[in-house]
Amino acid sequence: MALSKADLRGVLSGISGILVTPYDENGDVAPKKLSPIIDRALTAGVHFPVVNGNTGEFYALTTDEAITMTRSVAEMLDGRAPMLAGVGRGIRDAVALAKASAEAGAEALMIHQPPDPFVAPRGVVDYLKRIADASDGLPMMLYLRNDTIGTKAIADLCAVEGVAGVKWATPNPMKLAEAISACDPDIVWVGGLAEVWAPTFYAVGARGFTSGLINVWPERSMAIHAALEGGDYETARKLISEMRAFEDVRAEEMNGTNVTGVKSALQLLGNDCGPTRPPSAWPLTPAQHDKLVGFMRENRLVK
Repeated sequence: MALSKADLRGVLSGISGILVTPYDENGDVAPKKLSPIIDRALTAGVHFPVVNGNTGEFYALTTDEAITMTRSVAEMLDGRAPMLAGVGRGIRDAVALAKASAEAGAEALMIHQPPDPFVAPRGVVDYLKRIADASDGLPMMLYLRNDTIGTKAIADLCAVEGVAGVKWATPNPMKLAEAISACDPDIVWVGGLAEVWAPTFYAVGARGFTSGLINVWPERSMAIHAALEGGDYETARKLISEMRAFEDVRAEEMNGTNVTGVKSALQLLGNDCGPTRPPSAWPLTPAQHDKLVGFMRENRLVK
């Protein structure tokens, strides 16, 4: 489905639901295992399913596997919701994935911030332009995990034709406020640190947030989003506090249990998507597992 600019702003301002990447018993990608997870998320109302995000272990996948995931998720969505497709790594891989994502029917691309040790901000401008060309001009959401490039460089990136939004994933709300002021007001700034940071980012001008919780408990994510959109910060904070244990488990070991926590919760729900790939931690430690089980039982997600 081709989204108008207004419609794109609307879905970016919603929940970008970062889907896990399932594996089979041989460790190969098994996208069909996502079917009940996608159905649950869409039934709850999640606005923008995301394939090949960090909760999807993007950097653990080969480019061919990432392309397989993009095509398969597009087929499972079958037009029921717009799809945001993650793109990144070296420029040739990024270009190949952008082209394949466009052909699969993605409505927009999420551009992972290049992790190369020799990244120049002006080089990222060229990176974005080549990705845009490869995708025939699909709208782009920048995934900003490092704001040390400075507000000027961020503004230069946002000025690239086709950039429609920024997923802000650093715990620096004042820098976010500066960036918002320095850029085109049509840019949508999305909270990129999930539900826990969403109220803080909303307070300085972000709208919407990314979520890995939607794989497990999309109804709670939607309730938090509704509260924030209504300006009800008290309710949002209460809802977040009740799922804080889940995010605490994910944040352990330098965030190395981030996806581990989601996939472990899915196992408890009967949606086994396999383990995570190294260097992510697997499995949870006994203490982490007990904390997760307590969270799931307390919120009546499992008995």
